[in-house]
Amino acid sequence: MKTQADKQNDEQTKSQQHLTVPPDGKISFGKSAILGLQHVVAMDVYVVPFLIAMLIGLAPNQSSALIQSTFIAAGLATIVQTYFCMKLPMAQGPSYVPLGAIVAIYAASGGGEMGWSSVLGASLIGAILVIILGYTGVFNKIVKSFIPPIVGGTIIFIVGLSLLPVAIRDNIYGATDATINQNVLLALISAAALILFVILGSLFRTRGAIFRVTSVMVALIIGCISANFMGVLDFSAVANAKWFSMPQIPFKDFGFSFDFSAIITMVIIYLVLLAETTGTWFAISNVIDKPLTDKNINRGVIGEGISCLIASGLGSTPVTGYSTNAGIISITGVASRRVFLAVGGWFVLFGCSGKLAALISSIPTAVIGGVFAIVCGIISINGIQVMKNVKIGEKEMYIIAIPMILTLALVLIPKDFLYTLPTFVQYLLGSPILAASLAAILLNKLLPNAK
Repeated sequence: MKTQADKQNDEQTKSQQHLTVPPDGKISFGKSAILGLQHVVAMDVYVVPFLIAMLIGLAPNQSSALIQSTFIAAGLATIVQTYFCMKLPMAQGPSYVPLGAIVAIYAASGGGEMGWSSVLGASLIGAILVIILGYTGVFNKIVKSFIPPIVGGTIIFIVGLSLLPVAIRDNIYGATDATINQNVLLALISAAALILFVILGSLFRTRGAIFRVTSVMVALIIGCISANFMGVLDFSAVANAKWFSMPQIPFKDFGFSFDFSAIITMVIIYLVLLAETTGTWFAISNVIDKPLTDKNINRGVIGEGISCLIASGLGSTPVTGYSTNAGIISITGVASRRVFLAVGGWFVLFGCSGKLAALISSIPTAVIGGVFAIVCGIISINGIQVMKNVKIGEKEMYIIAIPMILTLALVLIPKDFLYTLPTFVQYLLGSPILAASLAAILLNKLLPNAK
């Protein structure tokens, strides 16, 4: 009969076997830079500012400035969370959650400079509120009360599930870089390369660690080479971009204005953002086998607030933790925080160089989609692992099943129907992860326990 100490030792051994490099593991500058770059290329950081620019009709030079500031904000926010606040291996990037609110605030404030200054002013106040929530520990108490393992595991599961249709439908079938046949073939090639290198890493164990560690990067390179042979790799934007360009400067290139209704709207969005990013935190803590402590969560909320404060100060939009990176950590086995320091450095570098940012944007969408689809599947499996010690009774079945159905329903909801709903309902249903997470929390509280 195993003692509790023996069981803990077994769990620690499993964790050590799973991770090639633990969070506090030291790796060289060169390896950190290479491994950090593969995290960066797997994140679609440029998509959110591109969508905002398109939705509110920014001029080309304004769009470039927004993309630049978004990259720099993502880099600084990643360093803040990884090294000073939450101290977990995680990357920050612009969130999709505030898109609808940003467009609504911009339009309600008259558009133009006044509209954008209202967006930034509301973001600034909301970020300060988030810092207060973390400093007082209020949000942590909410997490402890409302997110037990069955709910936390379900949230991680639906994070991967909600991203999977995006990876397949938008990044592969719907990619405009090439024909659908070429997109499917490119996705299969990049996914097959990733799986092959992970298998080689497993077969050769210690000697083959390099295969597993670089699997994502190599898969993307092989995908790009294949795209070049097909004639769909276009680097013209890279050639036309500048090597160095100055980022936006507060009060020179943009200002802040404070509208009460805009602030209330953004405060609601920030609460939504915290509810969503909690799933990412659970996913990362599960992958590195390091349970979230009260200190982690409080510091994470403070870090989220500081990150969003930095973003608004740079003229960009709110940032949040990206769950994609949890899947990449699972695949490569490298969880070193030094790698994520490199991620932050790369983002800042890309933000100051239009040419490097254009290089990332030039990777064919289907190539990223092939890798992204596998990463999403890995994230969902991590959610199942969190629930492995939970006895699944009738109540637990509904806690898992209904959010799963709700996630798919909202991912597939027609946009024309969504836009006919009240604005607040649009915010709620516009994020499948948020809506499904709330459903899991409510079902856990409302459904009776088995006798």
